[in-house]
Amino acid sequence: MPGGTDGGGESAAGENDGAPRPPFPPPDRLLLLATDRVSAFDVVMNEPVPDKGRVLTQITAWWLSAHLPDVPHHLVSVRPDEIRRAVPALAACPPDLWEGRATLVRRTRPLPVECVVRGYLSGSAWKEYRESGTLAGEPLPPGLAESDVLAPAVFSPATKAREGHDENITLARVAELLGAGLAGRLRDRSLDIYERGRAAAAGAGIVLADTKFEFGTSPDGELLLIDEVLTPDSSRFWPREHYAPGRGQPSLDKQPVRDYLERLSGWRKRYPPPPLPPEVVATTSERYRDVFRRLTGTALDDFEPPRFAS
Repeated sequence: MPGGTDGGGESAAGENDGAPRPPFPPPDRLLLLATDRVSAFDVVMNEPVPDKGRVLTQITAWWLSAHLPDVPHHLVSVRPDEIRRAVPALAACPPDLWEGRATLVRRTRPLPVECVVRGYLSGSAWKEYRESGTLAGEPLPPGLAESDVLAPAVFSPATKAREGHDENITLARVAELLGAGLAGRLRDRSLDIYERGRAAAAGAGIVLADTKFEFGTSPDGELLLIDEVLTPDSSRFWPREHYAPGRGQPSLDKQPVRDYLERLSGWRKRYPPPPLPPEVVATTSERYRDVFRRLTGTALDDFEPPRFAS
């Protein structure tokens, strides 16, 4: 999830007795905040998209609880009452700034690889295939069209670039970076989670075209799923009723922002961003809420956050 805050600094004092409070957050925890800011073409827009951060936070919790309960992960809580007890310093922060978008997680050491799984030929994968007939340097069958299904799904890892775009790499390169055993575990776990997500999305009338996962290791060496999971920002969700191979697909995400920016003349897809019209912001916000409704069967405002064992 975008954003985050580390520990350290002074602890908050009680309102009446001046007693010191625990560190913010506890030493073995991190507090992540998903913002409403949206990016397109690697440029962050100035206008926030209402409810985007809540959708990313709550939909991750829903996936982990409803469909991935046996997958080890770093999430401790998304429930405001539990987070407030764990991080008393939040008493000084207005609730509307963090409730619903805050995630309390276990500290991990993130692995320097994006674990991308592609079930359909789209985006940068389609571009590479058109140019060389490969995906992440590995050959694909000839004659595929844009948005064609990839059977089986392809593990297509990438490096995590500090600047610019991530770079697709081969599984062999992941093995060089992390060791063959860990590379194989990342591939197998990523493919398993993707297939579970694809099946659940299909039941909601949604095509899960591709997604990316991130993993980290705990202090005792346990491999944990971290960051956002199967969200509209980390995945391509297509409405099943509009899917047709041979072309690009409408997306259940920030597509209205991209469409508007593509129509602008004079902007070269660099900072500073152009202003977004209110109707584009409103339409994009509804897209995020809609994919949440379609997947979970519940409106965002009616969703009861799950509890996780700490």
